[in-house]
Amino acid sequence: MDLYSEKKECCGCGACADVCPVRAIAMTPDGEGFCYPEADPDKCLNCGRCEQVCPIKKFSEAGPFPGSGDLASARHYYGVQARDRQIRYASSSGGIFPILAEYVLRHQGIVCGAAYDEEMRVVHREARSMEELDKIKKTKYVQSTLDGMYRSVEGQLKEGRRVLFCGTPCQTHALKLFLNRPYPNLLLADLICYGVPSPGIWHSYVRYLERKHKGKMTDFSFRDKRKKDNGHCRAYTVAGAEYTDPLGRDIYCRMDFGNYMLWPSCHTCRYCTTDRESDFTIGDFWGIGKVRPDMDDGFGTSVVILHTKKAEAVWGEIKDELSWFACKREEILQPRLQTPTARAKRRGLYMAAYRILPFSVFLSLFGGLASCMEYAGRFRRK
Repeated sequence: MDLYSEKKECCGCGACADVCPVRAIAMTPDGEGFCYPEADPDKCLNCGRCEQVCPIKKFSEAGPFPGSGDLASARHYYGVQARDRQIRYASSSGGIFPILAEYVLRHQGIVCGAAYDEEMRVVHREARSMEELDKIKKTKYVQSTLDGMYRSVEGQLKEGRRVLFCGTPCQTHALKLFLNRPYPNLLLADLICYGVPSPGIWHSYVRYLERKHKGKMTDFSFRDKRKKDNGHCRAYTVAGAEYTDPLGRDIYCRMDFGNYMLWPSCHTCRYCTTDRESDFTIGDFWGIGKVRPDMDDGFGTSVVILHTKKAEAVWGEIKDELSWFACKREEILQPRLQTPTARAKRRGLYMAAYRILPFSVFLSLFGGLASCMEYAGRFRRK
C-alpha cells in the first residue's frame, strides 16, 4: 500500500496507523525528524481503511469541507478574553481553550490536547482533572504525536463520555474521518496553525539545552506573559533553574519563524481558511489593538469562530465567563486564514546540514538565519 508518493502529500497525523486493523502501519522518522507512515506489505490486507482516514486524500477527493449537517446558519466571529486574568496568564492567548476545557470537565468529560511527556516530547494526552489540564493549556511549537489517541477518543465517545479534542486542522479533520459518524458528545476545536516544526529538531534542541545547563529539562513555555507583552517571551526550566529570553533570541524559535523546519505539507496546506471541519476554530487575535484597543492589555486575546450548531449551544453556556465582542470576518483575518506559510528558500540546505552535522555545529551555522530584525518585522504568532 503506497500511502503517499511525495512527502507534501502526508501531514503526519497518524490516523492511518491507528485505523489499521492488523497494525501494519508504523510512524517512522525521516532524516528531517518528521514521522511518516510505513506499511508492512507482509501484514497489509489492502482493505483501504488507511486511505479513508487520510485528510489530505479526502480533501482532494471531496473538495473543501462538505460539512456534516450540523453547520450553523452563519459562521460567528468573536474576540474573547477570559474574565479571570489568571486563566489568561496561564494560557497562550485569551484563554478560550481553558474555558472550553473546564466546561467539558465540569460535565465529567475528558479533554485531549498536546502535552510534554517525561522526555519533553510533544504528545497528545487526555486530561480528566484540572491538574492534568494544566499540562495541555499552552501552545507547543512542535508537531504532536497521536499514537493510539484516535482509538482512545472513539472508545470514550462510545461509552457516552463528552470529549473535547484540540489540535491542528489536519489532526481534527483526521479524527472526524477516523470516527466516520457524528457524535453529539464530541467537540472539535482546531487551531489557527502557522505550520508544525520538526519533532526531531525539537528533541535535539532539548538535549542540547540539557547538556548546556547540565541537567534535565522539565518545562518549556513558548509564550510566557510575565512581561505583559502578549507572550513574546520564552522560558524553560532545567535542573530547577529557569532561563528566560525574548522569543527572537531563542535559536529554535528563530529557525521556526524563518520557516526552515516546517512539515513539507504545511507549505501547501488547504486548511488556511475560515471554513473548517471543526466546531470551533481558535487562535490569537491578530490586530486587536486596531479593532479593540481597549482590550489590548498585554495578556492576550483569542479569536473564536463558531462553525456548527453544537458550537453555538456551548457558546451560550460559557460566554458569561468571557469578555467578548462580535466582529466581522475581515476583522479576524490573518495570513494563516488566507494562505499557507511560504517555504524558506534555503530549507533544503538547512535540512541537509541538520542531517549530517553535530547538532551544536548545526546551531552555530544556521541558528541565526532568521535574525532578530526579521523576527521584529515578521513575528507571526501575535
